[in-house]
Amino acid sequence: MKHLMTAAALALGTAGAAQAADDVTLQLKWVTQAQFAGYYVAADKGFYEEEDLNVTILPGGPDIAPTQVIAGGGADVTVEWMPAALAAREKGLPLVNIAQPFKSSGMMLTCWKDTGISAPADLANRTLGVWFFGNEFPFMSWMSQLGISTEGKGEEGVEVLKQGFNVDPLLQRQADCISTMTYNEYWQILDAGVGADELITFKYEDQGVATLEDGLYVLEENLDDPEFVDKMERFVRASMKGWKYAEENPDEAAEIVLDNDASGAQTETHQKRMMGEIAKLTAGSNGALNPADYERTVSTLMGGGSDPVITKVPEGAWTHAITDAALK
Repeated sequence: MKHLMTAAALALGTAGAAQAADDVTLQLKWVTQAQFAGYYVAADKGFYEEEDLNVTILPGGPDIAPTQVIAGGGADVTVEWMPAALAAREKGLPLVNIAQPFKSSGMMLTCWKDTGISAPADLANRTLGVWFFGNEFPFMSWMSQLGISTEGKGEEGVEVLKQGFNVDPLLQRQADCISTMTYNEYWQILDAGVGADELITFKYEDQGVATLEDGLYVLEENLDDPEFVDKMERFVRASMKGWKYAEENPDEAAEIVLDNDASGAQTETHQKRMMGEIAKLTAGSNGALNPADYERTVSTLMGGGSDPVITKVPEGAWTHAITDAALK
């Protein structure tokens, strides 16, 4: 009887421990894909569970603005690009970067080579596809640094085509160049039958105007709550464990992403290829924000001439407090 009671007590204790897991809701910047593999891997491999966390991952999409979701209390932490986060902060939404899993930018401008474009200076008097909803900021800063107006075609200006989340404007010759990511849209162009030798690409990293992408952001006020800070330390530690596992096991990570794709829209070939490219962007990051990368991002965003993305140097926009504790 004593043995049975002890077993029952252990069972109750185990159940109690399971119920005690802290809930964390993560809002992704886009749909379920290998761009976010580290989080799905952390969930699949039990890394969050090891940290006593119950993590809900919310996919994004064309009609979902991560900043609005977190502002409305729909998420504890969100994946966002720093330009959008800093712009939101200046407008009154106090987002703070607590970790930076992506070391490098995957953003490019991809152009038809037969248009005669061979250097950034050749972009003037062209039609260029650009993503908006916060993704246009690095592009606008780049054009400003080149002295190219975005008000319309001309010897010193370009026509900006608001690009949807596909590559049709380039394929249909509606634009001379379009925005692409190294891990996604560029490959969609190739999959459509275009040869790599027919294209020329300009990586934002190479142009010196790359801004930080896919950081983890929380509301500043929540960092005054010790319990929230503790949850975020455990969340970041488990997430970075997931990212490093994904880097080392890209095919397995892609399969885990596919298992979590409720839409069924992703393919194995595309996700494995994407994961291979994503691993290049997370390589070199332990999750802690590099201040030099932050300063470059701020400089790029403030270099927008008469229409900068942000008008003053942000204060309190990032912290090492979480990663210092999580990664020690």
